[in-house]
Amino acid sequence: MYELLFWQYQDGIYLNHHLVYEALLEQQEVEGLETLPVQVILNRINSVFANWEKVDENSWKNTKGKGAFHVKTTSQSIQIDCYGTEGKTMNLLADTLEEFKCPLYDPQIPVRYDEMNE
Repeated sequence: MYELLFWQYQDGIYLNHHLVYEALLEQQEVEGLETLPVQVILNRINSVFANWEKVDENSWKNTKGKGAFHVKTTSQSIQIDCYGTEGKTMNLLADTLEEFKCPLYDPQIPVRYDEMNE
């Protein structure tokens, strides 16, 4: 499994990414993060991956290639667990969340891909 996590800081707030990640994994509310339009984001993911099989409310499977992913949400974060998913698919997920000003945090490295880091 490869894990992707997305959140948005409030204006002027910049926290330790790894501590934010750990708190969000525990489904804690983090002061300094925006509340996300979770259902709108899920609808957008569903439309971007319309050609994938929707296994359940929050899981998609590629029937024409490799990979599957599952989305877990809190009011402040979107976590996507990827299973055998190709890099281009993970990039498409990251691009989709970027539309909502939620840059990728990759806990495997650990790096957050936002304007403060580029």
